[in-house]
Amino acid sequence: MSAPVAGLDPLQQVSLIGAVMQLAVYALMQLGRLPTQSYPYQLANVVGSLLMMVVATVNREYGFILLEGVWCFTSVIGLARLVRSRA
Repeated sequence: MSAPVAGLDPLQQVSLIGAVMQLAVYALMQLGRLPTQSYPYQLANVVGSLLMMVVATVNREYGFILLEGVWCFTSVIGLARLVRSRA
């Protein structure tokens, strides 16, 4: 990981990376710049939600564990469908 952001512990940095990944691809999708049926969209959602879920688990934030767990699960399904359709 890069140099720490002032005032943020490493766990919060991981959380920010996950959030930025999810928000960036969502914004790009809403702006019509990134299709949902693309590897970058699905992978960013899987990795971003997984990072957020790990942080939520460490912090015992059960609502966020559920939210990010479902987000990750549905993104994995989307990624699997994408892989199958292109195979």
